[in-house]
Amino acid sequence: MSVHASGPGPVPVSDSGSPPPPGAPAARARRFWSVRRLPAALAALVVLGAAGLLLYDVAAVRAGRPGMAWRRTLADGLADTRLDDIWVTVGAAVAAAAGIWLLVMALAPGLRKLLPMRRDADPGAPGPVRAGLTRDAAALVLRDRVLEVAGVESVRVRVGRRKASVRARSHFRALDDVRADVENVLAAAVGELGLAKPPVPSVRVVRPPRGKR
Repeated sequence: MSVHASGPGPVPVSDSGSPPPPGAPAARARRFWSVRRLPAALAALVVLGAAGLLLYDVAAVRAGRPGMAWRRTLADGLADTRLDDIWVTVGAAVAAAAGIWLLVMALAPGLRKLLPMRRDADPGAPGPVRAGLTRDAAALVLRDRVLEVAGVESVRVRVGRRKASVRARSHFRALDDVRADVENVLAAAVGELGLAKPPVPSVRVVRPPRGKR
């Protein structure tokens, strides 16, 4: 997720309400889970179709009819193939890798673009409220804050789950001074985002190419 800008501009920022009083307890914020309706429906349809086809073939054989040609060919091929054959090994490895990948995808929360925000307790709230901020929105906020630093000409920001990479171009002032100011601004801006796990800023300040100065 990257955002590149060469000048200041309006940034839509959602209003999350007034902050809770100092010392208020904060509930643990967990990652958002994807509903996964479409993948679940597709997987169910594939399993249902395969099971129905196999059940029909078994019923046809029990009724005295010949089985489907593809199943007879597959059974004959498997009967003549040794377990140490290279294609059997490759097929088993691919099937195992696919199974592990499906398990990981099923157990992963998903929605990687959405960063959970702090769940600060509010005595006046009617119930627990969960809030999240997209990586693009967080990058836009950090970009605009960095552009306010004197000497910064353009900024490129990438926000991840654990790290916020900032690359700024400075057309005047010493690079060390600009970097120090950018780090101070980012430290305050990341805290103001209200994220449950604030990303660690990584700052790089460079000079623009000679032809663009």
